[in-house]
Amino acid sequence: MAALSRNFPSPTSLITIIIISSLISLINSNPNPPSNPINSSSSPDIHDILPYYNLPKGVIPNGVKCYTLSSINGSFTLEMEHPCYVKFPDNQIVYYDKIIKGKLSYGKVSDVKGIQAKKFFVWVSVTGMEMDPDSGMVEFFVGALSQKLPAKMFEVIPTCMNKAYSVLIGYVLNLI
Repeated sequence: MAALSRNFPSPTSLITIIIISSLISLINSNPNPPSNPINSSSSPDIHDILPYYNLPKGVIPNGVKCYTLSSINGSFTLEMEHPCYVKFPDNQIVYYDKIIKGKLSYGKVSDVKGIQAKKFFVWVSVTGMEMDPDSGMVEFFVGALSQKLPAKMFEVIPTCMNKAYSVLIGYVLNLI
């Protein structure tokens, strides 16, 4: 019987093995933790969240049906009530798709999908925006190009029109 007891580990070694194997199984059980999404049903309006990220409320128009925002990596998805167009005070026309995605961080939105701006009769995708608090400007990125506009232009949440001709009629009326 004494020969058998020599082959068994000591009680301290057994406890150590149990603790290590438990830790390993915990780590392997969920290698991708949930992103803890914030969603519109349990959070404030998306327009009220933007100032906490040093962005003006009006970079997103009204008409947001729902949204999710990851508290871990800032990725978001906005679902609009319908695709729509906005005419900003500088006569810039912007199209918002029904689904808009991107990544939100302090003073910056990157990896944007679902927003286009009309430049010289051509629609170009807006890929990001960044707030420069020193100059009070918001820089919008369209691929390698960018345009800076005063943040004051985006203090008011713009109205989202579901027809492009509504925006164009408003544009023409402003010219008269």
